Amino acid sequence: MSIPIDPQIIARVAELRTALHHHNYRYHVIDDPEISDAEYDALLRELIRLESVYPDIVSPDSPTVRVGAPPLAKFKTAIHSAPMLSLDNGFVDADILAYHERVCRQAGTDKMLYTAEPKLDGLAVALTYEDGRLETATTRGDGRVGEVITENVKTISAVPLVLEAMHDQDVPRFIDVRGEVFLEREGFEILNQQRLDDGLPLFANPRNAAAGSLRQLDSRITAQRPLRIYFYGIGSADIPELNSHWKLLEYLRLLGFRINPLIRPHITIEQVLNYYQELDAKRHQLPYEIDGVVVKVDSLNNQIALGNTSRSPRWAIAYKFQAVQAVTTLERIDVQVGRTGTLTPVAHLRPVKIGGVTVSRASLHNEDEIRKKDIRIGDNLLVQRAGDVIPEVVKVLGTKRIGDEKIFQMPDRCPVCQAVVVREEGESAIRCVNAGCPAQIKERIKHFASKSAFDIDGLGHKLIDQLVEKNVLASFAGIFELEQKTIEGLDRMGVKSARNLLLAIDGSKNVSLQRFLFALGIRHVGEHVARLLTEYFQSLEKLSNASMEELESIDGIGSKVASSIMLFFSRGENRDIIDRLFQNGVHIVPPTPDRQAKEILAGKSFVLTGSLTGMTRGQAKKEIEANGGKVSSAVSRNTDYVVAGSSPGSKLRRARDLGVPVIDENELQRLLNVATDG
Repeated sequence: MSIPIDPQIIARVAELRTALHHHNYRYHVIDDPEISDAEYDALLRELIRLESVYPDIVSPDSPTVRVGAPPLAKFKTAIHSAPMLSLDNGFVDADILAYHERVCRQAGTDKMLYTAEPKLDGLAVALTYEDGRLETATTRGDGRVGEVITENVKTISAVPLVLEAMHDQDVPRFIDVRGEVFLEREGFEILNQQRLDDGLPLFANPRNAAAGSLRQLDSRITAQRPLRIYFYGIGSADIPELNSHWKLLEYLRLLGFRINPLIRPHITIEQVLNYYQELDAKRHQLPYEIDGVVVKVDSLNNQIALGNTSRSPRWAIAYKFQAVQAVTTLERIDVQVGRTGTLTPVAHLRPVKIGGVTVSRASLHNEDEIRKKDIRIGDNLLVQRAGDVIPEVVKVLGTKRIGDEKIFQMPDRCPVCQAVVVREEGESAIRCVNAGCPAQIKERIKHFASKSAFDIDGLGHKLIDQLVEKNVLASFAGIFELEQKTIEGLDRMGVKSARNLLLAIDGSKNVSLQRFLFALGIRHVGEHVARLLTEYFQSLEKLSNASMEELESIDGIGSKVASSIMLFFSRGENRDIIDRLFQNGVHIVPPTPDRQAKEILAGKSFVLTGSLTGMTRGQAKKEIEANGGKVSSAVSRNTDYVVAGSSPGSKLRRARDLGVPVIDENELQRLLNVATDG
């Protein structure tokens, strides 16, 4: 039975929450507190006491949620309102100048201004707010779908639970804000000292510590970690139309989001290079780790015009700092064979510590790289490593040669199957083209069974090695033909483990088209491209019979990827192995139960402008995309419909100038209803 609550108590709770949100913003976002820490703590203690006495007034956006909530059973997942893409990298001034020339050429201008900011070494998150209140927080995940970590993110002091209302307008009805969560150096050292005192394993670096903190099922543990956050942009939002990235950041700051004070707005490419040098000189004095500078085209119109590739925005680039380097000796070169038959030379080094990590191997990429750098066995090498990137050889220290160094020759036969290798014209890679090569078979099967593909629990690398070496498996289609007795006869396998593996294999037979395509190991087709193909074609049959022109028409797929897909499906052996999978019971689960009902919006391009009344623009976007349509930010001659709500902006004028059909919210709802009802 709930306790009757005095209206004065309800009013006091509301007053406390408003005050605490305000003071939290003053302290953590704009660094201008109005009260002492002791006064803040007294207000928070009073609110905690009142909420404990009157549990019916507890609210999900109360400042008290920052202490954490009871443990979750597991993380749910959610689709991002817009993809969280990776950034292309530059490592020298010439890379950034080439990028500048490229974006100017593509945008049709000879001048371009940028906004530059420190590249934090943390974890990207997406925070969704509806009517000014935090609803959902997710990790980046695969860029399209992330894990829901809302309770954990609420514990970060600088995350606004309720947005600040600006003097000239209300908070947006919907906004998806992107930020980077990180640990400062001091907080990381304190955390590791606590773990050392408790006999727990230490975190390798602040980034790993931040990642581990955000992925706690018990948010009360997260609340004990000194996590910080800076916000850097949005995915989608119902906000006034702005014309620059910097104005967008200023808008976010007014809403209560913490923006890095080191950001430089409206600067030329020459000023970008100077800013990079300034940050590089003082990065070790900063309270947090950074690994470069993020350079963004400032004009939002130019950002829209430049667009994205399948993995990264064309309007932004990361200018990475020079990696940590060390000198060591090249002891030998081995050649590895990958799942596509590529022969890759790998340097085996005298172990050396670089950036706190012991390095004993480095990638040599290909034969051309070895020749270009004149790398010889026995050489003293300058080796570098940055973040989690595989170490690489920067250059040979030729002055230290003593005369007995050996020139390396790539083999003319595969080191695994002894088949003659080939090098196709225009390519630097040397390949083994023997489809039965054990090395390729192993790697292809490992890829097929991996988590992002068929996700076959129990079919690990060592077991796959055994199955191939004992001639039990010759292709991934054979996985579904394995028998109990065969598996029982393998090392470290028994009746129970064999039975569990067969159950896992059988349970993996129903698979989505996206996972199926990724599992096939088509060259250049990763998870993101597999999703693009799935969304466009909806069936394997349509994809396998697609023309080059049709493939290249898909946003994010270029001629190189299209050629690879065409080549794969043109080969009889590949079609045979797909048929064999189906014969063994594999079934591609349709992406939607009734795709025909959605064809009315399939491929149609929409642009939203103004405020909608029956739904937020974010919700409208999700509904349109769920029914096969696409939502763009800019109006062009290729736009099918502009949906105009109240107080529409310049997009409406642009639509009328181009003769693009303009519909209202009621007409949009009618289209959605027709698509849903079929």
